[in-house]
Amino acid sequence: MDLTGNVKNPVLQTATPSGGILTTMPTPDYMIPAVLLEPFSGLTMPSLLEMISIGCQGAMIFGGVIPFIPQYLDIKRSGNADGFSTFVCLNLLIANILRILFWFGRHFELPLLAQSIIMVFTMLALTEICVRVKHKGEIVASKEHKFSGEAPPRINRTISPVRKFVDFDRAYFWKWTYFESYVQFTVVFTVLVGLTTWLFLDNMYYVETIGFLAVFAEAMLGAPQFHRNFINKSTHGMSKKMVAMWTCGDCFKTGYFIVRHAPAQFWICGMLQVGIDISIFLQVYCYRNKAAIS
Repeated sequence: MDLTGNVKNPVLQTATPSGGILTTMPTPDYMIPAVLLEPFSGLTMPSLLEMISIGCQGAMIFGGVIPFIPQYLDIKRSGNADGFSTFVCLNLLIANILRILFWFGRHFELPLLAQSIIMVFTMLALTEICVRVKHKGEIVASKEHKFSGEAPPRINRTISPVRKFVDFDRAYFWKWTYFESYVQFTVVFTVLVGLTTWLFLDNMYYVETIGFLAVFAEAMLGAPQFHRNFINKSTHGMSKKMVAMWTCGDCFKTGYFIVRHAPAQFWICGMLQVGIDISIFLQVYCYRNKAAIS
């Protein structure tokens, strides 16, 4: 300690064999002793490639849901779902249920499995708001379409005879009045295909077939929207942001499938999906000056 009260670290001087003097400074008091760092010696910071891989996996899990957020918000804000085809939801429900069942026969990456589970609930939510908005302003129904059971009472509505799924009326398939019908169809489809998959789980041809059907159905995601735009000769009511995100997501997804060596069904149908997305963008350009046909 000097006269001012400051503590000075002493300088250590050591004689060398050649007769010289080696001057060294002691370890400062604020440095962490090595003995305290020893338990963490096996830990290393993740490499850049590992961080990129984790980011890509997160994008795969949640990226498929993001494009539908603008469409959901547009429907909720406008109170009109006429420009959006609910068959898009049907497509993705079937595709992701089949993909989940395909996983039991041939394991693929868990991020893809998680993506399918999240997508099923997302499509049910989007279907629910479409059904709710579609019938919100109706006072008199021309016909009640229901999957099964009796229609619940509705205020200021004239109840027509109930239509059930078991009638096999193709004209009203996926056009039922109540959201419960869509849930019931989803459950029935899942149980039937699930039992079939359990029986033929050891059959390689069956497993590969449902794998192909899963990704092919997803590849045809934009087909119902393309058909609706073609019939209406307009893209009014369809979220352009949604289609743009579809295209970006499908390009990323296809590249991810190729890099991660996913089954061939995935990347082949991914390229088909990109082609359909581009076709919808061409419709946006062709119908840009045309109003929707009511």
